[in-house]
Amino acid sequence: MTRAVLLDTETTGLEPHLGHRIIEIAAVELVNDVPTGREYHRLLDPERDIPEEATRVHGFTRAHVLGKPRFAAIAVELLAFLGDGPLIAHNAAFDLAFLNAELALLGSTPLPSERMIDTLLLAKTRFPGLPNSLDALCRRFNIDLSARTTHNALLDCRLLAKVYLELTGGRQRNFTLQAEKRAPAAIAYAAAAPRTPRLMEVLPPELEAHRTLVRRLREPLWIAEA
Repeated sequence: MTRAVLLDTETTGLEPHLGHRIIEIAAVELVNDVPTGREYHRLLDPERDIPEEATRVHGFTRAHVLGKPRFAAIAVELLAFLGDGPLIAHNAAFDLAFLNAELALLGSTPLPSERMIDTLLLAKTRFPGLPNSLDALCRRFNIDLSARTTHNALLDCRLLAKVYLELTGGRQRNFTLQAEKRAPAAIAYAAAAPRTPRLMEVLPPELEAHRTLVRRLREPLWIAEA
């Protein structure tokens, strides 16, 4: 069993070294690349203003976070949820920089970059030259985006979990596991219910189309001539 945690943050700006802070953090637990239902989500007081340009991205104003806990108050529970396994994020360097900036303010050990799996890099490798934002990937994989009117860390995590499955083939692996679980019952049913062979009629146009296809093959293993 492989455990990983997929995470996302919303912030007051783009540069932690200029004093920008985390205002929302969310994480989703994955086991064998599949969400388990365990989630972590907190709104935080960044202890500073939230610029209008940041509000236009995620929708949060100073009023939304007044009275919310500060990062220091949730650091222990957050690190416990993250555990010591892989951490997955879209544009992972951004989230890691902010998390480590917050940890540095507390004098805590930073999270190592070796733990990070960047879905943006995975997407760029698979789809070079194409748009690979979270929105673009959701559209490419036919994942419903109707609820995503602004950036929201928890919603983005749930969407990214689906994208990550597609990028890594996790959905197909999950199907295989489910098929293996059903196999004994299927075998028992097959043994208890003998089948009657059914002859399938091949119509002349279908047979001729098959012959035409085989003639185009180089050194075919069979000859479609009757």
